[in-house]
Amino acid sequence: MKVLIISDTHRKNENYFKLLKMHNPDMVIHCGDAEGSEYALSEAADCPVQIVLGNCDFFSYLPREVDLQIGPFKVWVTHGHNYYVSMGNEVIKREAAARGADIVIYGHTHKPVVDRKGKVIAVNPGSLSYPRQEGRRPSYIIMEVGEKDAKFTIEYL
Repeated sequence: MKVLIISDTHRKNENYFKLLKMHNPDMVIHCGDAEGSEYALSEAADCPVQIVLGNCDFFSYLPREVDLQIGPFKVWVTHGHNYYVSMGNEVIKREAAARGADIVIYGHTHKPVVDRKGKVIAVNPGSLSYPRQEGRRPSYIIMEVGEKDAKFTIEYL
C-alpha cells in the first residue's frame, strides 16, 4: 500500500494536485492546516483521504486527531501543535506510545522528519507550500506498507 503523507498546504494546493498524478496513492494523510481546502483535497484524490485539524483550520469540523490501522500498524495522526512539536518530538512520541500507536504522523513544524529511534516511529512530511528546512523545498513523505514493514521516503519538489 502506498500512502501519500502531506501537511501544511495552507490553501496553496497546486503541488498536492501534481503529487496525486505523480504517485497515484492508495491513501492520502494530511496532517492539518488545509485552511478550508478539505473538500477540494478529498475530491481530487481517487483514494481515501484523512485530514486532521491544524492550528490554522478555523471554523472547521475536521477531527483533531485520527487513529488508523494501516496494514499491521496502528497509526495516530495529529497536527502536533498541542504536543510541543516545535520544541522536538519527544512529547508526541511519549503520547503515541501511551496510546499504543506504532507510528505517529504529525505536521506543524514545516520540516520533514522520519525518526525511528525508540518504540514509536515519528513522521512529519514538512510542508508542500511553506517549507522551513534548509533549502526550503516543498516536502512530503511516501509511506510504503508491506505485510510486516513500513518504508518512509522523504521526497522534495
